[in-house]
Amino acid sequence: MKVTVKRKVNIQDVPITTEFIKLQDAMKLINLVESGGEAKLLIQDGEVLVNGEVCTMRGKKLRPGDTFTYRGESCRITEV
Repeated sequence: MKVTVKRKVNIQDVPITTEFIKLQDAMKLINLVESGGEAKLLIQDGEVLVNGEVCTMRGKKLRPGDTFTYRGESCRITEV
């Protein structure tokens, strides 16, 4: 018998008032990183997932409904 254990993932909402937000700016907005330079390096090193896939574009535009994950912290872009 095969047993599958699923972890409950807490997703933090990131509300925006604009059409989109850049990935690096979203990471700074919720204090996942301290600076844009830090975000840039982490993204370019492939440490951030966008919608479940590795993203190396720091200027990636995120729109409501998109998710990103860094070090187990998942975030969802939402409209205000």
